[in-house]
Amino acid sequence: MNVVVAVDGTSGSGKSSTCRGVAQRLGLRYLDTGAQYRAMTWWMLRNGVDVHDATAVAAHAQAPVIESGTDPAGPTIAVDGTDVSVEIRSDEVNGAVSPVSAVPEVRTRLVELQREIVGAGGIVVEGRDIGSVVCPDAEVKVYLTADPAARAARRALENGGADVAATEASLLARDQIDSGRAVAPLTMVEGAVHVDSTDLTLEEVIDTVVGLVMERV
Repeated sequence: MNVVVAVDGTSGSGKSSTCRGVAQRLGLRYLDTGAQYRAMTWWMLRNGVDVHDATAVAAHAQAPVIESGTDPAGPTIAVDGTDVSVEIRSDEVNGAVSPVSAVPEVRTRLVELQREIVGAGGIVVEGRDIGSVVCPDAEVKVYLTADPAARAARRALENGGADVAATEASLLARDQIDSGRAVAPLTMVEGAVHVDSTDLTLEEVIDTVVGLVMERV
């Protein structure tokens, strides 16, 4: 199956779990583009680049070698040959990924890498600009959302019981940044199917997306 499934959506809406589940169910590869932006951010921080200086970030955007493993049962992300799957989820990276992701040179570099990985298809790709920029010709486009309170509760649980109110505030701030940036803002593109996961179990969301794929291929 050479289908490309593009899944965009807000933070905490369940994109990663859904996409991995869909990919495993259908025997497809899986790509987490957000992990690549986090990997780029981790490299900038580790090498002393001021992440709030767009010119400095742009000047180093070509430097790191970023490799994404696409097995949905165990996706990996490496920078310069070092696995950084844990490091890219740190609070430091969380606080720096938005300004790095907004730099046009970073997005150009990573979109090119993402398109190389997508290749001829057979993949589920998650992010915030997949249907609009990375894979505008994807056969299946999904826009996944959930109520902010539900998203915050899920993310707080993932983070070991973090403060839900603070988590919700952080998610809403990220939404505003992602939707308002000048380059490749988060948006639901024409032809995308809106799936609200607020009152659905993970299996129900996976079933919904798998159903969309089977209808269109």
